[in-house]
Amino acid sequence: MTLWTARAAHRAWLDAEARRLVDFAAAADHPEHGFAWLDGSGAPLPEQGVHTWITCRVTHVAALAHLEGIPGASALADHGLRALAGPLRDPEHDGWFTALDSRGTVADSRKEAYQHAFVLLAAASATVAGRPGARELLDAAAAVIEQRFWEEETGRCRESWDAAWHADEPYRGANSNMHLVEAFLAVFDATGDRVWAERALRIAHFFVHEVAAPRDWRLPEHFTPDWQVVADYNTDDRAHPFRPYGVTVGHVLEWARLLVHVEAALPDPPSWLLADAEAMFAAAVARGWSVDGTEGFVYTLDYDDTPVVRSRMHWVVAEAISAAAVLGQRTGDERYEHWYRTWWDHAATYFVDTVQGSWHHELDPTLAPPPGGTWSGKPDVYHAYQATRLPLLPLAPSLAGALATVG
Repeated sequence: MTLWTARAAHRAWLDAEARRLVDFAAAADHPEHGFAWLDGSGAPLPEQGVHTWITCRVTHVAALAHLEGIPGASALADHGLRALAGPLRDPEHDGWFTALDSRGTVADSRKEAYQHAFVLLAAASATVAGRPGARELLDAAAAVIEQRFWEEETGRCRESWDAAWHADEPYRGANSNMHLVEAFLAVFDATGDRVWAERALRIAHFFVHEVAAPRDWRLPEHFTPDWQVVADYNTDDRAHPFRPYGVTVGHVLEWARLLVHVEAALPDPPSWLLADAEAMFAAAVARGWSVDGTEGFVYTLDYDDTPVVRSRMHWVVAEAISAAAVLGQRTGDERYEHWYRTWWDHAATYFVDTVQGSWHHELDPTLAPPPGGTWSGKPDVYHAYQATRLPLLPLAPSLAGALATVG
């Protein structure tokens, strides 16, 4: 079977889709405070304020686009870096606020591991891209992670604090730690400091090898401060965008991909990384793909594999594509090429919005955009953009590192 990624037409399609996504994200440029939330047509929504995770993700994507030689991307990356060094950073207690309102006033002063993971990722990618101020931001973010979030004794990170770092939240989460794995690998690529790759391995070992593997690859997302599973967390808010109840299918796929990147970062990686990656991938496909009579991935499952939230999220199919791409490259197994083609066909048919731009962020179980739902508008191109880049790049700890290698 000839790989799609070996075909010039497919590679050209991926490049064109990546450029389209960057152009859409550029409209989020807020004059002073970072990057705005965009509606379905790509217009900024000032009433949503400025969220740190969005500013970081656009900055990360812009840094990658700059590494590829896309004109104008450097200005976007630099704008994001200025916002992260300025209004989004706490000048009194350090760390990064969760959100500002439309006037630039702090709207949410919590210090969350999730937000800080993306500060670290954006700074690392921009450092590899050679953007001014990026390395200083990276060093500052790394220091906050080490001082406030990283638990050396457990090998994973706390969840969140109040603004003054006086009280941490009595909760631990898989989602923030998963994104910290990605961020730690990016820091390793940017600095060469292997401690970050080793920390990524420790986090992955706990969540995948210690928690998911004994549960037949069903990964609980929510934990007490002493890392005991809280199975009924958010049972009354099952479609939560960041902490949904049950097993999140897209995260199982995302972990599968990240394990391959962790393997690429280590000189002598343990064999369980690839074995667990393939097992996580297979479990997500068997339990999450077209399991309710309609094509697509359901958002969440109960612990007995019953679909809970049947909405189709754009980021889930994007992560599925990315996982299939990296596992296919790593193993040469044609099964991954089959799924890679299947999911790009699915994404192009239902999610890619050729009329208003970007991707529909959420579809209902009939594969139609819902009038309401977990997500409003199109605030994020990060997952979709990475799905267009990973298939074309060599395996590496991070996308920025891979682009620097091929560049």
